[in-house]
Amino acid sequence: MFRLHFENQVYSKAEDFEVNPNDLPEFAQAAFSFCKRFLEGEKTFSQSTSGSTGIPKQISISRLQIEASAKGTGSFFKTDSDSKLLCCLNPAYIAGKMMLVRAMVWNSEIHLVEPSSNPLSGVDGDFDFVAMVPLQVQASLKDERSLQKLKSIQQLIIGGAPISSKLKANLVENGIKAWQTFGMTETVSHIALAEIGNKELLYQTLPGVEIGQDSRGALWIKSEMSGPSPIQTNDLIELRSETSFVWLGRVDFVVNSGGIKLFPELIEQKAEEVIQELFPGISFFFIGEKEDALGEKLVLFLETLESSSRVKILKERLSDVLGKYELPKKIYFSPKFVRTESGKINRLATFNTL
Repeated sequence: MFRLHFENQVYSKAEDFEVNPNDLPEFAQAAFSFCKRFLEGEKTFSQSTSGSTGIPKQISISRLQIEASAKGTGSFFKTDSDSKLLCCLNPAYIAGKMMLVRAMVWNSEIHLVEPSSNPLSGVDGDFDFVAMVPLQVQASLKDERSLQKLKSIQQLIIGGAPISSKLKANLVENGIKAWQTFGMTETVSHIALAEIGNKELLYQTLPGVEIGQDSRGALWIKSEMSGPSPIQTNDLIELRSETSFVWLGRVDFVVNSGGIKLFPELIEQKAEEVIQELFPGISFFFIGEKEDALGEKLVLFLETLESSSRVKILKERLSDVLGKYELPKKIYFSPKFVRTESGKINRLATFNTL
């Protein structure tokens, strides 16, 4: 039986969620409103896309899509009504909503907590299924109590952004079983998952998901959770089988420098350790800048004040981990990146602030 635990109270039926919104924090308001509508049988839901690669837009998602997504994930992980879930993501966004949907579709118990950077620090008990963003996982790994909670989670899925090479290594070192998700608002959360280990991230599709590539090598998706028509993405992939692929990056961000194609997201993974060592904790990204000779040149953006003393060292260190054509032709400094409402870096908007 579905049961939502929040602040020592238990809610399960539609009428249980008829509470005064002023008595709840915003994240709980979003959760209670959604649960009430879902339990009452609402057929369509409006949701904003993240806006990480374009202008955020409102899209309509059907109940059939939402339920198909939850059932697909349940089948993949073999969850059941005895599974205990934790929702530590904001239910105003699709990832948080889908945690609630999974509990309602699986008839499971779910605990709702504030979506903070270290959500496990104040919870009691162990959980079977939890979804987190990389920032939350990083904070949990640094806190001893949260680390032990993390280790006890049966199935941890991580989404919202690709995990860094350092985070991947920390998860493996601590023996934490976790999965990187692949999906978007239009596909109602993830359509594929990659187990995090020492090997490359090989994404396996959920049951019932069909995938393929267009002429650019970009992924298309057909499934109940993505709606009646196939969805064409701008995600470049290497197709390994009918049900598996390796993600290469966004078509939008591929840099064609003198006829050589460069994939910024993959280069970022290779450069991350060096950049974080010299500029601890900062955000960064690679992007293409127009140039007459090459067409485009690869440049690096760092979210920090300029530090000429470290730039020379950075260039030298990057040459040890990056290929000849992967080295940035220029390094830009920005005190503050432009971000979307959901906290993702808006690369193009940040670049245009130059």
